[in-house]
This record gives sequence, structure tokens and C-alpha cells, in this order.
Amino acid sequence: MPVNRQKLKLLYLMRTLLEDTDAERGLTMPQLVERLEELGVSAERKSVYRDLEALREFGLDVRTLSRQPVEYAVVGREFAFPELLLLVDAVQSSRFLTQRKSDALVRSVKRLAPARQRKLLDKRLHVEGRIKTQNESVFANVDRIQEAMARRRKISFLYFKYDAAKRRVMQHGGARYVETPVRLVYRDGYYYLVAYNEKHDGFPSYRVDRMDKIEVTDEPARRNARVAGFDVEEMASRAFGMYDGEPVRATLLATDEAMGAVIDRFGEDVESLPAGEGFARVYVAVAASPAFFGWLAQFGDRLRIEKPKSLAREYRDYLRGILEAYE
Repeated sequence: MPVNRQKLKLLYLMRTLLEDTDAERGLTMPQLVERLEELGVSAERKSVYRDLEALREFGLDVRTLSRQPVEYAVVGREFAFPELLLLVDAVQSSRFLTQRKSDALVRSVKRLAPARQRKLLDKRLHVEGRIKTQNESVFANVDRIQEAMARRRKISFLYFKYDAAKRRVMQHGGARYVETPVRLVYRDGYYYLVAYNEKHDGFPSYRVDRMDKIEVTDEPARRNARVAGFDVEEMASRAFGMYDGEPVRATLLATDEAMGAVIDRFGEDVESLPAGEGFARVYVAVAASPAFFGWLAQFGDRLRIEKPKSLAREYRDYLRGILEAYE
């Protein structure tokens, strides 16, 4: 049964205002009437005035622009244009998104802007070193993990890594992991799941795009003092690349050149004291891992481990192992 197009007049008017007007450009009353007629809806000025008032009552920020002739426009929106630019940049630079999904999300973001501004959002952002993943299962995986956390249930999943031939190699001997999901973390362009492992009484992390065949089980999630007191911010402050472990209190000796990077990594509140001209002692908690040692190595002698000596020796052995691989 065909719909009476006159009943759609208010919706057409709202769409026209949202798509074709903004704070800088509006539409005159004759233009509004003409747009409606192009859509097969006859309208009189008085009825359009009433419709504009109804849209204001509904909550749409329709304003009268004092120009000659008078124009009508939607000025206030859910997202300002600079905010939409940030959203587009974030989507396009996210590593876990495939190019197809990235393009689809950008199209959705663009619909939040008036038509005149959409071309300004239609840009391709290049982020050095970011290669799009080809695994779209991350969206379904995140959905199942969130469902499990909402229902306070454990999840069951397979986990894989890649070998030198780029083949998937299932971990855990191909057996399923069954763990309590604790937090989802977005770090370095990837989603990670922090879970609670009862056997080891620890919090391992898993790359969500490398989790496969996730199932929400009927087994209740494990609840104890450690899970209840888990602090993702405290973990993030010491973990590098989501490599976690027992925290080690370390003293780093940093030059002026390296302090900017130290603050970027640990924050402006990082504890530090002067240690002679051009040097500072920085006191941090870190988890010894290849990711931490790799981060440290980029600074050469501008940032080094002073204490504990055991950590310094472990770092030295890490570097020695790299050198030996090149001999």
C-alpha cells in the first residue's frame, strides 16, 4: 500500500535541514518549499513554519539566520566538524580494521555531517608503519567477549600465532582455553583481552584478532579479590606491548634527550630526581620483557638501567643474544 507522501513532509524537511544546512549556510523559505516539492510533497509557507517549530520542540537546533532573505539552518549537532575529523582519522589509522570495514565506518561518520562538509571528510590518512589486518572476526570476537562479561560467564576459545611460513599455529596444543574475561584493552592499534587464569592465578592477555571460535560458556566467571581489585591502568603503566609479568621496581638513568620519551611512556607524574648536569634518575615499575628491552634499546646510552643489577644483567644478556645472532 503506497504511503501518503504528505505524511512524510516533516521527515523530509528534517533530512533536508540536516543534510543541506549548517552554521554558515541555510536555506530560505522558498528553497525549503522547492525542496519539498521536488520530493513530491506540496507545502505552503505557513505549514512549513509550523513544521520548523515542531522540529524545534522535538529538540532539533533549527535557527533563523538573520540574512536577506532570511535563512533557516540546523546549527547545533551531536558532533562538531573538528570532532568528526578526529573520528575519521582514528578510524582510518586503526590497525585492527580491515580497509573495507574502515571505509564503511568512515561513510557512517560522514552521514553525521552536512553534505557540504562531507567532501572535507573524504580523505585517505596515511599512518607510517600501519598495515591493515585482514581479519574482520575481531568485531564478532569483541561482541562475544562483552556478552560474556555482561553475563559474568567464562569464555572458551582457540588461540593461534603465525610461523615463519605465515601459517596459523594453534597454541596450547590446539586445546581450547577456558578463562574468565576481565577487561578489553585497546593498545598499539589492537584489541587485547585481559583474562584471569585460575591455574596460574595470573592475568594473561590475548590479541583479540588471534582468538578463534570464541564461545560464551555456562560456567560462571571466577570472582575473587584479585579479579575484583584488578587495575588495568596500573598494568598498562608497567606492561610494554601487553607483555605483562611480575613488576620490578627499577631506577633508570636518563639524559635530557630521553626524558621526553620517558614522560610520554610513564606520564608527567613519573617520579624522578636530578642526577648531575643533564641527567635524571627515574623510578618506575616495569615488567621485564622483550617489548620493554626493545623500547629501551632505541635510546642507546641515553637511557639505561641503573638498578636493580639483576634487571640490568637480563637486559645485557638480551642485547648480547641479538649480537650473537649477527656473528
